[in-house]
Amino acid sequence: MSDLTLDRAYAPLRRQRRLPLPPLGASLALLFLAALVLAALLPQLFTRLDPLAIVPREAFQPPSWAHWLGTDQSGRDIFARIVHGTRQSLFIGLAATALSMTIAITLGLLGGLGGARLDRGVGWLLEVLFAFPSLVLALLFVAVFGSGIGPLIIATGLGGAPGYARMVRGQVLAVRNAGYIEAARALGHPTSRIVLRQLLPNAMRPLVVTLTMGVGQAIVWASALSFLGLGARPPAPEWGTMLSMGRDFIANAWWLTFFPGLFIVLTTLSTTVTGRYIQQRLEGRLP
Repeated sequence: MSDLTLDRAYAPLRRQRRLPLPPLGASLALLFLAALVLAALLPQLFTRLDPLAIVPREAFQPPSWAHWLGTDQSGRDIFARIVHGTRQSLFIGLAATALSMTIAITLGLLGGLGGARLDRGVGWLLEVLFAFPSLVLALLFVAVFGSGIGPLIIATGLGGAPGYARMVRGQVLAVRNAGYIEAARALGHPTSRIVLRQLLPNAMRPLVVTLTMGVGQAIVWASALSFLGLGARPPAPEWGTMLSMGRDFIANAWWLTFFPGLFIVLTTLSTTVTGRYIQQRLEGRLP
């Protein structure tokens, strides 16, 4: 058989193995998130300017070739501050989401595997937490323990934990009586191994999309707390803090709040689009 005939014979197999390209929206969202990660790790690739350098003679400069996104009331470059603030904003979002999920997994496993009484106790605790809006709960924590990055992460993580805990508990209840769990028990596997290798991975798989979107939501909540003066302290280049510092000059220097707010919106939108794309891939609904 000739090489040309072999190529024609195996062409359908190669087409089946080829992964489909993401849609345009998902591709743009992934590119934007990749740029944010790169800016968080290597901000010097995007700008050489110091985000904290004060240049009074260049205060309130509108966007130009010299300062792409303008300058603030102290002459600091807005683009440099947004780039360097990416690390802090992403770290807050990721750390708060990780804290929320840690609390949620603990409560979800206790409620799903701990028996009827413990399940009722966890359910009662979640109902009490749900009585307070998440942002109000975060505000309460920060008001009691003070402002700063640490309290901001804990407050945002605690605010998102009840919703994740309810979802984890529901997934554990749905998976714990599955056939492969019963088979693992019949084979004499220890409970810890069953939980870590069978139950938890299968219970967490549907929550991957929620976690992806949760990072963007955590960034929004953290920015809201910083905007209220309960987060990172000025002049830290954190997006919510930049919004708070620029709100007094919004009538005359719109760029002080527009561009930090734009990056918050684009980050949240990108995480949402990425989460939807992952959901479609997991459910096999992509063309």
